[in-house]
Amino acid sequence: MRYLGLLFYLLPLLFVAETTASAQSIPSGQWVDLKGISHQLSDYRGKWVIVNYWATWCPPCLEEIPELVSFAEGHAKDSVVLGVNQERVDRRYLADFVENYFISYPILIGDEGSKTPFGRLLGLPTTFIISPKGVLVSQQIGGVTRQKLEQLIGVPRMVPHKVTHEVR
Repeated sequence: MRYLGLLFYLLPLLFVAETTASAQSIPSGQWVDLKGISHQLSDYRGKWVIVNYWATWCPPCLEEIPELVSFAEGHAKDSVVLGVNQERVDRRYLADFVENYFISYPILIGDEGSKTPFGRLLGLPTTFIISPKGVLVSQQIGGVTRQKLEQLIGVPRMVPHKVTHEVR
């Protein structure tokens, strides 16, 4: 009977925790890429989603591109990077830019405004990290690195393998 009383005490706390987690769930974000293909956040449920807002004129944005490419290519099985361009530029110019910077992840067309499905942008670059369950778990204002992204999604740090014998 004592355990039953404890259950009635903990049950509301569990409900509050679930409500808090669902309150962090993000609304449906939808964008179109350079090829005219529609992308929705719900398309990537089950994967980590890295949504990076950026612009071609933004130096920190340009510095993080190789890091985002490296992360996207190294974690293609369990995550996706979506680059949302936040400027009004010609699509041909943007496509050429993407090709020149060897960007391999989808580049989506945002708007010039600061409103996003996650709330207001405070600066560029800004990166939002959504868990495989569709919950916003982090927001990073400023440049990110592959290592920082791996840390935020809980990828264990790789320890270099020490060679103990000579291979011939």
